[in-house]
Amino acid sequence: MSASTTATLRHDWSLAEVKALFVQPFNDLLFQAQTVHRAHFDANRVQVSTLLSIKTGACPEDCKYCPQSGHYNTGLEKEKLMEVQKVLEEAARAKAIGSTRFCMGAAWKHPSAKDMPYVLEMVKGVKAMGLETCMTLGRLDQDQTEALAQAGLDYYNHNLDTSPEFYGSIITTRTYSERLQTLAYVRESGMKICSGGILGMGESLDDRANLLIQLANLPEHPESVPINMLVKVAGTPLENADDIDPFDFIRMLAVARILMPQSHVRLSAGREAMNEQMQALAFFAGANSIFYGEKLLTTANPQADKDMQLFSRLGILPEAREEHADEVHQAAIEQALIEQKSSEQFYNAAV
Repeated sequence: MSASTTATLRHDWSLAEVKALFVQPFNDLLFQAQTVHRAHFDANRVQVSTLLSIKTGACPEDCKYCPQSGHYNTGLEKEKLMEVQKVLEEAARAKAIGSTRFCMGAAWKHPSAKDMPYVLEMVKGVKAMGLETCMTLGRLDQDQTEALAQAGLDYYNHNLDTSPEFYGSIITTRTYSERLQTLAYVRESGMKICSGGILGMGESLDDRANLLIQLANLPEHPESVPINMLVKVAGTPLENADDIDPFDFIRMLAVARILMPQSHVRLSAGREAMNEQMQALAFFAGANSIFYGEKLLTTANPQADKDMQLFSRLGILPEAREEHADEVHQAAIEQALIEQKSSEQFYNAAV
């Protein structure tokens, strides 16, 4: 692999180039992705985030994968926007188990004027704890985006979900161009972008490639790229979708790493269904961010202690924040991981 592959950020990827990456031999692809990864990151550090649903259910969108959509009967109870203090208590718990970023998600098509003041207070409060802040609230207008930026929001998550060509088969209540416009507002405001997609919805290889092309060919790459494996929920139109081949999922992570070498590629939803070997391959392919804790919005996620055990076995440590890192807290996390290696609990988990 040429030096330019590891050093140059590109924004002009073609479908033919990206498909060629996908179809090369698996070991060659992983070697290339790992080489790119090591050129830009510590290969044994993974950024750790916690995700909290601050408003659950009754979303007016019709995303076919989502248990929070009001269009489907999934048994999920509607909840109002959480109180600010309760959100801050959850953020404190997240920091205590080692998260460096706290992500807050609301099941809205877009935030309302009456809810924005509470959302802004959440951002300010979490930021004051020394955590990075992230929110996903649906479509934003320019004024809302500026308000979030001024409150101190670090990241805004707004996934493209899939390719422009396949998008209409999954969602009809919001256009692809609206999603791209929200990302443009976020970038203009100075906030960082978190944007990725979902695999296992019946998309083709071309769709997977075109999703990554949409992200990689933005004027600036998203700082965070979550790659989700569909969590099939009873009551949604995709509850009986075919399982994605694990190697195809790993290929997606590897190609994302090659196309966006300086972005954090997040191993996101679906980890509950992945064994430790698959997760280890994901980290080798260039994934260097995870959600930590027992739940991703409304679906299960590996418990924090299981993640710590896996990190110990792989020699992985949590990545410290780039700015205002709590060095004492970080040292405590690392010491806990070292001690985990010699604990009875660790060895029992390995059996």
